[in-house]
This record gives sequence, structure tokens and C-alpha cells, in this order.
Amino acid sequence: MPPRFASFVFAVCTVLLSGCETLSYTAQATFGHLDLMSKRQAMVDIIADASTPDDLKTHLQFVADVREFASRELGLPENGSYRSYAALDREYPVWNVWVTPEFELEPRKSCFPVVGCVPYRGYYSKQSADEYAAEFHKAGDDVSIGGVSAYSTLGFFDDPVTSTMLRLPEERLAGLVFHELAHQVLYVKSNATFNESFARAVEIEGTLRWLASRHDAAAQARYQAALARADIFFAAVGEARAQLSILYAADIDVSEKRRGKLEIIGAMREAQRRRKAQDSAWSVYDPWFSGAINNAKLATVATYFDDVAMFRELLGKADGDFSTFYSMVQQKAAQLEKLHLSSG
Repeated sequence: MPPRFASFVFAVCTVLLSGCETLSYTAQATFGHLDLMSKRQAMVDIIADASTPDDLKTHLQFVADVREFASRELGLPENGSYRSYAALDREYPVWNVWVTPEFELEPRKSCFPVVGCVPYRGYYSKQSADEYAAEFHKAGDDVSIGGVSAYSTLGFFDDPVTSTMLRLPEERLAGLVFHELAHQVLYVKSNATFNESFARAVEIEGTLRWLASRHDAAAQARYQAALARADIFFAAVGEARAQLSILYAADIDVSEKRRGKLEIIGAMREAQRRRKAQDSAWSVYDPWFSGAINNAKLATVATYFDDVAMFRELLGKADGDFSTFYSMVQQKAAQLEKLHLSSG
């Protein structure tokens, strides 16, 4: 799963200390955020330190170069975000829990001050995420838990590069920095699909331009091939969701719905098996297909990618100029907000 703006909700709870649903959730959000922020060290200092291992220096210098490119070439915010580093003693900064009813596609939402409603709940420990998910799983809901590599507070704090981010290949790491900074350009309350799809569009174009600036033809070809595979994968998820929507709306027995659901998901797995048999590069999706596939897992993909094509088309209409593009997106966001207020 592509990692994204998972932890802003928790940072908001840290600041407000109110509005979160339980004291225990507020506590884990507060202490988790403060603990992570306390681990930040300026990247420039780490790079300059003679005792820093060479491989860490190389990684951080790479991120520093990407960070400069982001503001200089993509018009992304010039601030302290992703100019510090936090070494973590766990696999991910946070884990997101997505929950959907057994026969519904829309995830259950958690609502908070400022950010509005988001389609997941995040935790700073895997154990806490598992405990939260267990009650829904027991009740028969579909559940998906995923680790998030990046840490983003939409610019409310100077977000660090985490040690988990450095595990990513260079193209994905660069794209992740662009993606997270894009969230600081624009955030639409209670519209995760709009927010994530916009950031994904910035991520894609930013990575393409970054690769072009490096004059690395092989890397460019590799990334273009990855984008083509991603388009096929996202289309397959969209088709499965469309089929499931029809199935869930049908006036049939629950047992028939369960059987049909298994058949649709099974067809997805079989299509992936055939693709991988023809091209081993498709194995990059093995982690996603290895676990349970359910409504919640499908929702994680849809949320991040459903509107990407719309934003990429909008960037084309802006003739590739990011300043113009951001203005156009802000206008579209204002229109959506106006529609939301009028319908509310």
C-alpha cells in the first residue's frame, strides 16, 4: 500500500486534547506523536557528523536533494518538513485500521476536529491497532490493517523523514516526499479520496520530472512501466468493487452474497497469477495479494487512487505549470465545499 497522510488526526488530538472518542485513544495519540517528534534530528547535522555511517549519509543526502527539488521545481512548500530525520525502533510510525461492513464498500469513518471524517483509525503501535480491529472482526466486519511509512501533519509540525521511509527504492522515496508535501498545499475536510488522489497526481508528475532531471533513461523506463502496471491494478480493483456493488445490492440470500464475494475476489487473484506468469515484475503486488482481500482492503486502494486521472488531466490543462494547477485544484475544492454546504 502506498503510504500516505495517516497521522494528522493524531497530531490534531495532541494539540487539542479533545474531540477524540476516548481518553485512551487521545493518550496514545498524544504520547505517540510527542515521542516521534522527540526523535527528530536535523539532516544537515547528521550528514555533517563524521560518525554517521556512510549509507545513512547517502540516503539522507538523497532525501535532502529531493526536498530541494520539491520546492524549487514543483512549487511545494518551502518549510522545515522532511529536513529532519527520526530513527524508529519499530517497523512503521503508525498503523491504519480500515473497517467496512461485510456487504458494503464504504469504510466506517472516524471524525475529529479540523480534519473532519477520515476512513480509517490510526495507532502508534501494531498491538493497539490489532486490539481495535479485533472487535470489528469479531462482529463480522471486514478489516484491513496497514503500516504507514511516512509521518504527515499537513505542515502543522515540521514532519521528519523516518527510518522506515529509507527502506523504499529511490523513485518511491522521492515520490513519497512529493506526495506528503502536496498535502500541505491543499486539504479538503472529510474528503480523503480528493486529498489522496491529488497528492498521488503530484507524486507521479513530480517523480517523472525528478527522473528526467537525472537523465537516467533506465530509471525513467522502469518507472513508466511501474505506472502502467499500477493503472492495470487499480482498474482491476475498480472492476471488482463495481461487481461487488451490484452483488451487495441484489435481493439474494446472505450465503449467496458470500459465495459471490469469494468468486469475485478469487477472479482478482487468478488475474494476478496470470499477469505474474507472463511478467515477473508483477510480483511487486505479491504482498498485497498475499493477505486477505476484502471490502476494507479494496477501500484503501480506491481512496488513494479513484480520482488520480481527473487531477492528471487538470495538470495537463494547466500546461504542466504547478502554480496554475494548484490554483485550479483549490478552485475545484472550493466548489466541492460550496456543494457540501448547500446540500448540508
